[in-house]
Amino acid sequence: MGSMEDGVTIEPAFHSPEQAARRRIDGALAAAGWAVQDVRAANLAARRGVAIREYPLARGFGFADYLLYVDGKAVGVVEAKKPGETLTGVELQSEKYSLGLPRAVPADVRPLPFLYQSTGEETRFTNGLDPEPRSREVFHFHRPETLAGWVAPQLDPAPAAGDSLPQAAEPREGYSVRSSLLGHMQDLPPLAEQGLWAAQVQAVRNLEQSLREGRPRALIQMATGSGKTFTAITSIYRLLKYGRARRVLFLVDRNNLGEQAKKEFDAYTTPDDGRKFTELYNVQHMKSNRIDPVARVCITTIQRLFSMLRGEPELDASLEEGSLFDSGAGLVREPVEGATTRRSPSRPSTSSSPTSATDPSTTSGARCWSTSTPTWWASPPRPASRPSLSSTRTW
Repeated sequence: MGSMEDGVTIEPAFHSPEQAARRRIDGALAAAGWAVQDVRAANLAARRGVAIREYPLARGFGFADYLLYVDGKAVGVVEAKKPGETLTGVELQSEKYSLGLPRAVPADVRPLPFLYQSTGEETRFTNGLDPEPRSREVFHFHRPETLAGWVAPQLDPAPAAGDSLPQAAEPREGYSVRSSLLGHMQDLPPLAEQGLWAAQVQAVRNLEQSLREGRPRALIQMATGSGKTFTAITSIYRLLKYGRARRVLFLVDRNNLGEQAKKEFDAYTTPDDGRKFTELYNVQHMKSNRIDPVARVCITTIQRLFSMLRGEPELDASLEEGSLFDSGAGLVREPVEGATTRRSPSRPSTSSSPTSATDPSTTSGARCWSTSTPTWWASPPRPASRPSLSSTRTW
């Protein structure tokens, strides 16, 4: 038996590529808040999230490399593979494991909805709560509280007439609702067009259609002066309110553009509620490397985001003044040992502008379902008859 350290059971030295991959996966799970344990010494009370290695499944289903528990209930599996092995064909194997959960194992929903495939260097994720589940690359494993939040709607049926509290839910087969962001995207209400130009209406509708269809990337192109920031905030408002996105990252390449974007959020009047955006949702213009836990929109420079991803406690604010696209300001620095730079698997973008990323899933740097939007200063809404150019491409 090994010793416990930082939530991971430390085993003797690993030698084979498969064992080395397991060590990296153990570390990644622990970094995301999971207690990683051997099946012979499992303790589901150790933490909210527990990952148990080599868990025996029902007859004919073999062993799950890792079975994930949240609040004492099984929610998902991790299929481990050696580095260099293609993961796109492993999804069916992890799905098989999700179906093979023994009946005696507590689980609120079956089959298990959250499936990971990982080599320790690359990790892919399938969310069974999506309308059309598919495997996609993620930066990191999700935190236990993130998965708990996705499962919760499955357990809270609408109260019957006259009831003030939700009825208790029994463990169920299948999923009662599609509680992921993509699931919520299927039921967005019609866009309120008043105060929007035709190009802005087209941009918002096309982006939402792209997301409903599960397209991971989108590019919005709009002419100068056509109200790109106003269009972005309109989309963000709908994603927060109706898509139930947890948080939106609004990226700029220099600090003064962040200040302008914050003013635009402050001035935005929501079309259906009539209140200001910032009366409904907290908007943080980041001046430090700490995210306000109650912020629903975080505005920051690419330079500061890069600093945070490197694990730096703070960033010299002067590095945020120059444009990243003029001289690479703020990013040309010595690399940190062990630091890696990876592209988000979902990257809708806006031509000639920084980006904004919707993060409904995590606070730990795991998968970010992303929506890129412009950050130029936008004037108030103009008549829809004013000429402007907009196009949306998706792939």
